[in-house]
Amino acid sequence: MARSKKEAKPAADIIPIERIAASIYMIRGQKVMIDSDLATLYGVETRVLMQAVKRNIARFPADFMFQLSQEEFDSWRSQIVISNPGARKGLRYAPYAFTEHGVAMLSSVLRSKRAVEINLAIIHTFIRLRHILATNEDLARKVAQHDRQISVLFEHVQKMLAPALRRAPELTHLCFAKMTQAGGS
Repeated sequence: MARSKKEAKPAADIIPIERIAASIYMIRGQKVMIDSDLATLYGVETRVLMQAVKRNIARFPADFMFQLSQEEFDSWRSQIVISNPGARKGLRYAPYAFTEHGVAMLSSVLRSKRAVEINLAIIHTFIRLRHILATNEDLARKVAQHDRQISVLFEHVQKMLAPALRRAPELTHLCFAKMTQAGGS
């Protein structure tokens, strides 16, 4: 079925979800996107993106956007592939990181059609990552529960085998004695 021109394209048609997910980093215990990666996705220069943000700074509290400290900046740079380790990736200043809420707020300051489409794709990616993480946490809980159950079963089997293991030297001695008698006669 063909889409009308007014219908929005699915997020995956705009930018592959893998491309967006590769631009999400863990900084300060939060999933964030860096200003230059967002600018690239939106098809604007980082400077233009940050000018729009600074004109609307009241919309970006610290839990929506923050500038990386030098230590965070160095750590972030080590997470990405850099062909020239001496280069600063063309950055004069530490970049800004946008949380999921900060990315959502960008749609109110970047009003182009592409910005809206990209924002939807990014938000869908954050949602998908959250779902994957929740699934992994659920699996980890189930594995831990099964480990506990296996441990209990193992303890019971050991207790059941303990009397037989204590008698094992006696049985070995008796068996050896019988074999010696049978072979010696």
